[in-house]
Amino acid sequence: MIIGVGLFCVLTSMAWKGRFTPEWHTPVEIGGLYWHFVDIVWIVIFTAVYLLEYI
Repeated sequence: MIIGVGLFCVLTSMAWKGRFTPEWHTPVEIGGLYWHFVDIVWIVIFTAVYLLEYI
């Protein structure tokens, strides 16, 4: 998650500098895909740690 927060800090600073246009915003999309991957991994980890313990 630290990598994701750092990534979005970099993307935010790039956006403030006007580096993204409607035609070129690929890093923002890749950052979003990475963040959703992290979400899915955390869902699997929490399920394994907390829910599968009681089965």
